Amino acid sequence: MVIPGIYSTLVFFIYLYRVNNTIHAPTGLKQAYGPDWENRIKQGQKEHFLSNPVSLTIPAGSAFIFRQDIPFCVIPGTNRELLCDIWTPADNAARSGVAFIYFHGSAWGVLDKDFGTRPFFKHLVSQGHVIMDVAYRLFPETDMTGMVNDVYRAIAWMKTQASDLKIEPDRIVIGGASAGGHLSLLAAYSKSPAFIPVELSDTDLSVHAVISEYGPSDLQALYYHTGQDITTRRQQKRGASKPTPKWVQRMMGKNFHRLGMDKDLSAIGILPVILGCYPDQCPEIYAAFSPVTHVHKDCPQTLILQGSHDLITSVVATRKFYKRLIKKGVTVAMYLIPQTDHAFDLILPNISPAAHTAFYFVERFLALQVEGAAVLKNASMPKNIGK
Repeated sequence: MVIPGIYSTLVFFIYLYRVNNTIHAPTGLKQAYGPDWENRIKQGQKEHFLSNPVSLTIPAGSAFIFRQDIPFCVIPGTNRELLCDIWTPADNAARSGVAFIYFHGSAWGVLDKDFGTRPFFKHLVSQGHVIMDVAYRLFPETDMTGMVNDVYRAIAWMKTQASDLKIEPDRIVIGGASAGGHLSLLAAYSKSPAFIPVELSDTDLSVHAVISEYGPSDLQALYYHTGQDITTRRQQKRGASKPTPKWVQRMMGKNFHRLGMDKDLSAIGILPVILGCYPDQCPEIYAAFSPVTHVHKDCPQTLILQGSHDLITSVVATRKFYKRLIKKGVTVAMYLIPQTDHAFDLILPNISPAAHTAFYFVERFLALQVEGAAVLKNASMPKNIGK
């Protein structure tokens, strides 16, 4: 037992070293904002920062107000309300003026707001930010266009609430995990009228910055990286998935329905089902819903976080996405966290080194969005970023 214990400890400390070394990534904030980027962050923002990416504890936060299930929109022509949770600093606390609108991971079909993110939001609200955690519509209730519509509806609502929530309407950051990151990138980058709700066609829906945590930037790459070229036709022959065992339903209680576990899970995340065709049949549709297609020189500042061993979102595609942004002159930082898979920020977030690494870079990126903090530099391609 002694030798395996020593070996496990050694592996853990090697992992900590490699994750901590992420701060030196040639594609990071230094590359995006210049060598003095840390000096531009206001001192008040730094009080609750993590000291390093692999901090084993999260600093004690300041007081905040948490309000759940706030209606922010009714889908036109229906009585369907969209809900969100709002995190704000306490009334007497300092405000950053920044609002962060978050869209949860979902594979476009399951889960919900307020799922594994409370440690993350408690940490960010302590730094004066306002957090909006959004429950957007999912497949099959709506399609991807409808989901992007809901992202824009959340942005529009936040802008109307700027005075009440004490944020600057031109300091709104959107972002999310996995599918939520994908939808955030689409909404932040796209200029296509097809994605904009009719009722918001004359509304300013621009955002100051966008954050993607392992969000797919190329749906065709996602299709092949996850082996859907092999599995999807087999799934069609098999039909719907078997019902979830009763004991699982009892164990999950109300969350079984809230998180969408009562759906046909065989269709969740399956692009030919969600988009209605295979990429060889309709490459233009896969391209239209891929953020990489919509990259242009005026894209907002971008932070990309992903595990280097992501089994869902292709790291190769993410590197290509980053290079395309750089070539267009977009201010972008990318961190690939070593030996880390998908959804790393949601697994034991209070103690996970990978989750704390995400906290570390997101908090600094948001601090750079505070008025007067960041001075953008001309983007240039760093060396040694891999293929």
